[in-house]
Amino acid sequence: MTVARTWSVALSGLEGALVEVEADLSNQTPGFQIIGLPDKALGEAARRVFNACANSGLQLPRRHVTVNLSPASLPKSGSGFDVAIAIASLATEIRMDAASVAATVHLGELGLDGRLRPVPGVLPAVAAAAQAGVRRIVVPWANREEAELVDGVTVLGAVDLAEVARWHGAKVETVDREPVARAVTASEEPAPPDLSDVIGQREAVDALIVAAAGGHHLLMSGPPGAGKTMLARRLPGILPALDDRAALSVASIRSLSGEAVTTLSRTPPFEAPHHSASVAALVGGGSRQVRPGAIARASDGVLFLDEAGEFMGSALDALRQPLEGGAIVIHRAGATAAFPARFQLVLATNPCPCGNYGVVGGACVCPAMAIRRYLGRLSGPLLDRIDIELALTRVAVAHRTSSAEHATTTAAARERVGEARRRAAHRLAETPWRVNAHVSGTWLREGPQAPSPVVRRPLDAALHRGALTLRGYDRVLRVAWSIADLAGRGALSIDDIGRALYLKKGITP
Repeated sequence: MTVARTWSVALSGLEGALVEVEADLSNQTPGFQIIGLPDKALGEAARRVFNACANSGLQLPRRHVTVNLSPASLPKSGSGFDVAIAIASLATEIRMDAASVAATVHLGELGLDGRLRPVPGVLPAVAAAAQAGVRRIVVPWANREEAELVDGVTVLGAVDLAEVARWHGAKVETVDREPVARAVTASEEPAPPDLSDVIGQREAVDALIVAAAGGHHLLMSGPPGAGKTMLARRLPGILPALDDRAALSVASIRSLSGEAVTTLSRTPPFEAPHHSASVAALVGGGSRQVRPGAIARASDGVLFLDEAGEFMGSALDALRQPLEGGAIVIHRAGATAAFPARFQLVLATNPCPCGNYGVVGGACVCPAMAIRRYLGRLSGPLLDRIDIELALTRVAVAHRTSSAEHATTTAAARERVGEARRRAAHRLAETPWRVNAHVSGTWLREGPQAPSPVVRRPLDAALHRGALTLRGYDRVLRVAWSIADLAGRGALSIDDIGRALYLKKGITP
């Protein structure tokens, strides 16, 4: 046949689209041409394909080969189309099973010796192909475990191009070769540290459990050594295990980031970028291929910004839109990529650059202007999106001995959080939300379970005094519902509102 067709996948962020790879032979000047909006890496595939075929005992036709990537208007990038281009080109002249070739998605980069090299993003690509109805996928040997995480597809982990061609019925001699291994190996995720290690911060532990129960954003302010980082690193351990959808999404983002993925982890991710991180490191980006940043990698988990006052103001302000929308869209001249960004934000900051401002027995040496500049990095609009603001102090020796016997363990806290989330999901069963932090403010204020005027009186008074914005008003209501869920109550009480006000602004009714 002079025209052969097969399939590959083009990724745009976490979304994948099937791309039909068709090759045509013509009696023009011998050559190899790729059309269909390829980027530079994909445009170089012609040379890789030619050498890989020659070194695999599979000669390309000696006529003009035109490879079209359809739809032509869809931007395509990367070297993951190499195998599909090679198989479609060979099938124009070598006898293969046309139905097999046309029903298979091919992913992978070709080395000059014909071996298949692993590529990032195989998991979301296979998931997109399965969703589109394709049931047979060819991937590099090093990506086979990752591709097999998707149910309902038959995966061939191929070592070289000759093995792929033979699978489609071509008669070609094969040679045993060592498969190309991944440069990055999978590592065991350490278990989250136990909450019982936290000594003397009873109020902070309770606030952490409230944050976990409702998916609330948290700000901790206090001097060095108060336990801010210790508390933040224990938050993922008390969150409920990821469901199938969330686990696949987290693994897909790790795959796009170039990490080796062999299992679906059920532990919520924890991202803690350094305070020198740029906006692109947080949001994601790239000139040729858009990669996820820390925001996307923390989706369905925790994004922890330690020393938040040291981050660039522009980097912190970049968090505002993802906090509201639950997604991040990155625009580039040639492409647009969308990533999920439904994370819990935990900020930790010192009261001043030296950390001793307001500390009993401490001597702050920071000028007033330096303190204002330091705290000014956390802008008003960003703080308005924080549900819980917690002030920590250093632990005294007396607290160490008195609280050790009654310390809350991670297992006990996780059980409380899970029960509270089940209550919230049952209460919100008729709505599109399942977690308190995601509920619409209008529904909270005017819905069927809106608090009575008597219950919300302290909240209305704080709004009237200007201590809260309307956005802050709604966030206090969300935290109050989490407190009620933890207590097993089916309706808000004035005590729930008062506790939530205290956690948000330190306001007492």
